[in-house]
Amino acid sequence: MAGQGSVKFQRKNQQSMSIMDFFNMFPDDESCLTHIFEVRFGQDYCCPKCEKSAKWYRIKAERAYSCGNCGHHLHPTVNTPFEKSRTSLRLWFYAIYLFTTSRHGVSAKELERQLGVTYKTAWRMGHEIRKHMSEVDGDPVLGGIVEIDETLVGGKRPGKRGRGAAGKTIVMGMLERDGQIVTEVVPDVKASTLMPHIEDHVEEGAEIHTDELRSYSGLTDEGYDHKKINHGRKEYAKGGVHVNGCESFWSHFKNAVRGTHIHVSEKHLWKYAKEFEFRFNNREIPREMFPKLVNQFLGEKDLPSSEEP
Repeated sequence: MAGQGSVKFQRKNQQSMSIMDFFNMFPDDESCLTHIFEVRFGQDYCCPKCEKSAKWYRIKAERAYSCGNCGHHLHPTVNTPFEKSRTSLRLWFYAIYLFTTSRHGVSAKELERQLGVTYKTAWRMGHEIRKHMSEVDGDPVLGGIVEIDETLVGGKRPGKRGRGAAGKTIVMGMLERDGQIVTEVVPDVKASTLMPHIEDHVEEGAEIHTDELRSYSGLTDEGYDHKKINHGRKEYAKGGVHVNGCESFWSHFKNAVRGTHIHVSEKHLWKYAKEFEFRFNNREIPREMFPKLVNQFLGEKDLPSSEEP
C-alpha cells in the first residue's frame, strides 16, 4: 500500500522541474512529511507491533504517526537524510530541488544563502543529500563498450606529473558508451586495486577501452575484449577506440569542483563524485531527478521498533 498517496509528478517535458512546480507540490512542512509517509508506508500499512493492517493518524507534537489499533508510533523520517534534523522539511526538499536543477553542484555557502540556515547546517545537509543521491542511483552493471579511465582531483602538484602526484586523490571511472557511469575513489592505480571494481561493475565479455596503463594488461585474461589507446604517443581515438566519454565527464566534474567548491577533501570526495554520477546518469530525464530523490528511501525493514510514549 505504500506510495498510493504520493505526489504525482507529471512528465510534461524533459526540462528540469520549475520552482513554481516545487512550491505547488510542497507548500509547507506538513505536505513534505505526508509525502514521506505515503511513499514509504501509506494507509493500511501493517503495523510492526500488532501486525495488523492499520489506519495511521498524524501526531502533531512530532514527526510521527500512530497506529489506530495499538497506538504504536511510526517515524517516517527515520533512515532518511532528515533523521534527527530540526531543520524544516520544506527546506530539505528545496535543497534537494537545488541539487537536481544545478549542472555544477551546490556549495554549502549557496545553501546557507538560499535557505537561511547556518553554514554548519548547510554543510551537513549538502553531504547528506550527496549520500542519498549515491544510494538512489546505485551502481549499475555496465555492458557493451565500456570506457575506463582514472583522473586526479584536488591538491597541488607543482612541477610534478603522472598518476601518483602527491596531494591529489585518484578517481576511477567506468562509462558505458552512450550509457551510465560508475565512479570509485581509489588509493592507487595498481591492478590489484582496479580489477575488483571492474569485475564488480562490468559484465564479463564486454568490450573495454582504456589507455596504456599497465594495470589493465590482465583484462583479456579476465574474459574482457580489451582495446587500448596510447595517450603517450598522442593517440586519442583510433578506429572507434577511445576514452573520450570519460575524459569529458572528468572535465565537467573537475571544472565544477574548482568553480563551485574551490576545494574538496579526500575524505569527502567520493560523495561529490557520486553526486555528479547521479546527475550524469539521469541527464536524459532531468525532470525526474527530483522525484527520484524524494520518492525513494530505505524500506520499513530498516526501521527500528518504536513504542508509544
